[in-house]
Amino acid sequence: MKTCKVIHVVSCHAEGEVGDVIVGGVLPPPGETLWEQRTFLEKDETLRNFVLNEPRGGVFRHVNLLVPPKNPNAAMGFLIMEPADTPPMSGSNSICVSTVLLDTGMIAMQEPKTEFTLEAPGGLVSISAFCEGGKAKRISVTNVPSFVDKLDAKLVVDGIGELTVDTAYGGDSFVLVDAKQVGVEIVPENAKSIADLGVKITKAANEQLGFCHPENENWDHISFCQFTGELQRHDTKLVGKNAVAIRPGKIDRSPTGTGCSARMAVLFAKGLMTTEDEYEAHSIINSTFQCKIESTVTIGSENSTKEAILPTITGRAWITGTHQYTLDPSDPWPEGYRLSDTWPMETK
Repeated sequence: MKTCKVIHVVSCHAEGEVGDVIVGGVLPPPGETLWEQRTFLEKDETLRNFVLNEPRGGVFRHVNLLVPPKNPNAAMGFLIMEPADTPPMSGSNSICVSTVLLDTGMIAMQEPKTEFTLEAPGGLVSISAFCEGGKAKRISVTNVPSFVDKLDAKLVVDGIGELTVDTAYGGDSFVLVDAKQVGVEIVPENAKSIADLGVKITKAANEQLGFCHPENENWDHISFCQFTGELQRHDTKLVGKNAVAIRPGKIDRSPTGTGCSARMAVLFAKGLMTTEDEYEAHSIINSTFQCKIESTVTIGSENSTKEAILPTITGRAWITGTHQYTLDPSDPWPEGYRLSDTWPMETK
C-alpha cells in the first residue's frame, strides 16, 4: 500500500449523532488560541474536506480534532468540524470526545465518576463522566454561558409567511420555531422536509434578524434552526421534542446539546423554567438528553451586558470503530467530492 497521508480516527456517536474523533496523524493547526485554530480549519478546508467529503465522509458526519489545550485548566482541547460549520461548541461532540478520551485510556478513568475540563473554541466546558466497568456510561457537560438574543421576533419566510420566533445562543446560535406554527410533526419520515424548511428559515433569520455574540464579535450569524415540540410538565420536570436543522440540510439525530442550552435560555427568560426544574429533551429518533440550569451569570462588557444561564447536558455515547484514513498519491480526488443526491446544495 502506498500512501502520503494516514489519519487515525475513533468513530463514535452520541445519542445517534455521529461525532468521530481524530486521535493521530494530524498536527495542531496554527493559532495562538483555539478560536484561531478553528478559523484556520474553516478557511483552509483541506482537513475538513478530507474527512467530511465522500468517499470517507458524508453529510451525516461530524469530526473532532484533538489538540493540546491553551488553557492550563483543561485536560484536552478539541476543534469541531460539521458539514458546513466549524462551531464554537457542540454538546453531542463534546460527549463523543469525552467518551473516546476515557474509553481509550487517553484520560485515566476513575470510577464511579471522572471529572475534567475540555477546551472548545467557544470556551471551557466542565465534564463529569459516570463510569462503570471500564466504560463511560453517561457524560454531563456544563456548557458555556447561554442566553437569549431576541424573543417573539417577527420573521417573514418565503412560501410560509410571517412567523414568531426566538433567537438564542447555547454554544452556537439558533433561531427557534414552534413546530406547530409551521405544521411540522417531528418524526423520522419528515426529516428531509424539516431539514429543507429549517435551512430556509435560518437564511431568512440571518437576513432579517441577525446575531452577534456580546463577547465574540467574530460570531455574527445564526447557524441553525430548532423546531421545538410541545412541552409537558410533570412536577419539576419538563419533557419535549425538538429537531435541529443543520446546514447544508440534515437533521441532528441527537437532541442537540447547544440547542437544548439555547431552548432553556428562552424558557428561563419567559419564566417557563427555573433552576429547580429539569428538561428531558427528545430527538427526532427519540434519543434523550437530561438537561438543567446550574446557575445564572452576567456576560458582556461594562457598556453592554446580558443575563445568561449555565446549562448542563447529560447524554450517552458509544464507540463504533477505529479507522485509518489514507490517501494514495495517485488518487485524483485528494479532498473528496460532494454530489447533490446526498449533500444538499443551493441551486444557482
